[in-house]
Formats: sequence, C-alpha cells, structure tokens
Amino acid sequence: MPLQKGYLVFDVGTGNARVAIVGTNGQVLAIEREDITYEVESLYPDSHYFSPQKLWVQLLRISKKVLNKTDDVELLAITSTSQRQGIVLFDKNGDSLIGLPNLDNRGREWEQEISHPETIYQKTGRLPNALFSGLKLFAVKNKQPLLWEKVAAFTSISDWITYQLTGKMVYEPSQAAETLLYDVHKNEWSEELCQQFRISPQLLPTITWSGTVLGFPSDLMANDLQLSTELPVIVGGADTQVAVKGTRASVDDLVIVSGTTTPIVQVVNETVQDSVEYKTWLNSHIENGRWTVETNPGITGLNYQRLKTIFYPNESYDVMEKEIAQAGEAVIVASLGSYMTHEKNGLVKGGFIFNAPVPPELSRAHFIWSALREIAFTIKWHFDALANITRTKREYVWACGGGFQSPSFAQFLADLLQKDIRISEGFMHASIAGAAAICNEALEINIGQSVSAAIIKPSKETNAAALYEEWKEAQQFYANITHSYKNKKEPLLNHS
Repeated sequence: MPLQKGYLVFDVGTGNARVAIVGTNGQVLAIEREDITYEVESLYPDSHYFSPQKLWVQLLRISKKVLNKTDDVELLAITSTSQRQGIVLFDKNGDSLIGLPNLDNRGREWEQEISHPETIYQKTGRLPNALFSGLKLFAVKNKQPLLWEKVAAFTSISDWITYQLTGKMVYEPSQAAETLLYDVHKNEWSEELCQQFRISPQLLPTITWSGTVLGFPSDLMANDLQLSTELPVIVGGADTQVAVKGTRASVDDLVIVSGTTTPIVQVVNETVQDSVEYKTWLNSHIENGRWTVETNPGITGLNYQRLKTIFYPNESYDVMEKEIAQAGEAVIVASLGSYMTHEKNGLVKGGFIFNAPVPPELSRAHFIWSALREIAFTIKWHFDALANITRTKREYVWACGGGFQSPSFAQFLADLLQKDIRISEGFMHASIAGAAAICNEALEINIGQSVSAAIIKPSKETNAAALYEEWKEAQQFYANITHSYKNKKEPLLNHS
C-alpha cells in the first residue's frame, strides 16, 4: 500500500506553538502543541519577549513527537506560518538574540512622537502604533542600547523557522507588511520609512514570496529530525493570510478568522485604501498580485480562552457549549477590551455588567456566553466598517478559526450579520490547511480547488440586533471610565 503524502508544518501562534503533519488534501494527520513562555522586560510598562533558543527546543521536541506518529506518511516538503507582528533579532554571527511577539508593546511611549502618521499610512496601509515591529525596534534602540549594538538583522517568526532549518534568511511579504518599514503598494522595503524609524536598511532581509523553495534542511537539522537533506523547505507566511488561503476564498470574498484576535479580511486584486478615517489595514497577501483589506478588533479569542481557564478549568469545550445552550436569557453584557475603536492591544478598563443584586439564575455559562457574544459584536462593528469601504455585496462570509467550534457562536454571528456563514472543512486548523495549499502550488501538485463547507443560515426572528445596541452602550460606559482614568480626572462617583 503506497504511503500517504504530506507536509511538515510549523505554526507559531500567540499562545502556543504547533507542529503538524498535514496531507496534500489539507487534512491534519497528526498535531502536537506546547504553550509559549513569555517574559516581561521591566524597562517598559507593557512588554513581552521570548527566548528563541527555548522556543526552538520546544519546536524540535514536538516535531519529533509528531514525526514519530506518522511514519506511514511520505513527507514532500516543510513550511512554516506564524503570528503577525512578531519578530526575532539576530547578531552578526546569525545567532538569535531575542524574540518580540505580537503581544509586545514596548514602543507605546513613542507613538505620540510620530509626526504625520497619515503619511505612513499611505505607504504601509496602517497607522503606526506599538503593535507593529518598527516601533518595537525603535524602543529597543532607545532603551536597550547594549542589545541594539548586537543587532545585525531581524525577520518574522515564520521566516526565523525556515532560517533555523536552512540557514537562509528572508522576509516574506505578508509578514514584512507588519513592520512599518515596507511599502505595501510596491511590495518592497522603503528607505524613506527606514529613515523615519531610524532603522538601517542593512538590517532588512531579502523579500521572498510565499511558495518559494528556500532550500533544504541543513545536515544538523536533517540528522536531528531524521529527515532527508533533499526535502524542500518552502517559504510560508503570516498565519491570517495562510488561514485565508486554507478556506479557498476567491477575490472579493470576505473571511472571518476567529483566533487570538479576529481579523476580518477581504481578498482583493488591487490596493484598496481608506484615505479618510484610516479604519482598515491593507496587507500583502501570500499570493503575488493580491492583497487583503482588513479590520481587526484586536484581542478577542484570548479573552475567551482565559475565561475558560477560570470558569471551566477541567471541562471540555463540549461541556461549555452544552451549558451555554441551557443558559437561557442574556443576563450579562461583557466589555473585555474590544471597544468600538481601531486601536489594537490598548490597555483599557473592562468588565461585566449585570443587574444587581446578583440575579439568582446567573451561572458560569452566562460569563462565557457574554464573552462569545462580544466577539460577535466586535466582528459586526468592524465588518460594517470594512463593508462600507470595499462596498462588498457578498451574501455570505467564509469563517475559520477556533472560535467557530461553538455552534452557538456561529449561529449568533449569522443572525447578527444576517449573512450565511460558510465554515470550511478543516476550519479549526485553517492555517495548517493553507500551508498545505502553499506547498501543493510550490510543488505543482493539483488536488482541485473544491472545499466542502457547512453553511449556517441566519434566523430572521432574532434579538441579536437589540443585544448589539445594548453592548454598544456598555462599550461607551467603559470607554468613559478608561478616559477618566487615563486623564486622572475625579472619580465618576464622588461621596464627599
């Protein structure tokens, strides 16, 4: 019996690192994961970093586990995908110095010093803020000069993985677009932007498109993982764009990727830019000649995961879903930082609002359900902003990511948007399915373009719209508290 053919995929998200063996048809054959450990740098009020050496040890460990499970699979290639906005810094010897994840906001204190941010937007497709790696680098340069003196290059986390395997360093466009140093319209590094952020262009690796065969595993890596030195290592890309690839979305389709954050993107074949309110991001897609236009509420799924740890630490998602279905009326409104704003990862005040005294029917499921509804509300807010700019007329949206493992959430979102939700096969591991599609194209393996999907139809009789209005009022309430707190005004309640 012939061996099944597949790919080895490295996938580093915000919360955990995964390694999978995926078939050429996008089916995950085996997967292993471990949580990523982040440290805090005391020089900054809101910073996170990781040790690349420790993360690589984790990746090798789980790679060996997944390879041991699939000795009946013939590997055809290796590729990688990772969180956006995350980078790894290198010294002149090519050794990794430090990793700065998307959660790292060490550049926040310099945000207000940027003059004419709208001109940066015109080149980069995004307003500059601490989320993007240009400001992370600027912060290191200003507050960690001894570290900065050692920096000779940097690249994305997904490109760091392929560097570890092959010794060849590149920067893939969907990742480069997150640096504030990249002209997204021209798909090239910008000397003007480098000058503005005082970053030497000599630190920038060569731009190399997703799907390029970068090289082959070094003798050391091949020996360690028991792989052939003739196994192609293929350039991957940013997890959002790779997940979009996994849904097989066409030009002008909209895709909701419900993960740690929840990007809402539309695939386009020409650059589309919001030149008035700057509500959208323009991203390079992993396919040359295509871009994605995006709105993103920031942290969403991470809140959901943390609440599960609090309220359901030992129970499965199936148990949560069952209790949500039995919870009945919506008695809580959540406000967990995803305000009606386009600032990402901002430190704000939030909480839960419910009637006092505490309602007798209140249960742990109500807290979880309110968090899921808030994810849907934030999608609605940002979806409408995107639709107003791109003038989309699609009666459906594609959906993928872990958030859609909840049928209650999927149905509520369909009711709220009043559109069909198409949940593609393999939605839980869309970035891994997308990675397989990249490899198939690179190796010219044709398996067809069809992909099956479950379709969630919206209900016409729903109170979702009324709950949405109630949620917007809650956002305004907490936004006022945050504004008061940040400006050190008198408390809202004064008992004097």
